[in-house]
Amino acid sequence: MDEIARREFVKGAALGAFAFTVGGAEVLLTPRQARAQGAAMRVLKPEEAQTLEAIGETLAIGARQYGIAHFVDSQLAVSPEEALLTIRVTETRPPYVNFYRAALAGIERASQGKHQRAFATLDPAEQRDFVNALRQGKLESWQGPAQAGVYLTLRNDAIDVVYGTVEGFERIGTPYMPHIKPTRSW
Repeated sequence: MDEIARREFVKGAALGAFAFTVGGAEVLLTPRQARAQGAAMRVLKPEEAQTLEAIGETLAIGARQYGIAHFVDSQLAVSPEEALLTIRVTETRPPYVNFYRAALAGIERASQGKHQRAFATLDPAEQRDFVNALRQGKLESWQGPAQAGVYLTLRNDAIDVVYGTVEGFERIGTPYMPHIKPTRSW
């Protein structure tokens, strides 16, 4: 990334905007705006984005509309050193897309095995039960990264995109204090 592009990226990130492609043009948008405008995914496949949105919504209501799939996709498209994903502070080594692909595929395999349907098509009660089993490491015939790691990583992503913003602080009634800033500003 050249210095001018990097400066624009950092400036956009400070405002909560990231580079997304809409209608063939690269624009700075928040993940929520990117989802609303149908921004193209750069890394995630459509079925992966669908699973991520469904599980994100189960973990934190609003994650779908606030653009969890677009946020994760945008962060997987940048170098691991620049990514704002909390997976960076775990023992998972880059490229992080390998973890996400394996985790989302594991969710789909486990959902198919248990319900004979994709996770996104389960009713909300089934999705909550599934996530609870994932959290406890009790999904039988699981094939993927450690269930607890998948749960924690996806939960952190969902919480970041819903609550890790100034707007998110306001939604939960936490006053904005200039000396205490949220970790994310998108």
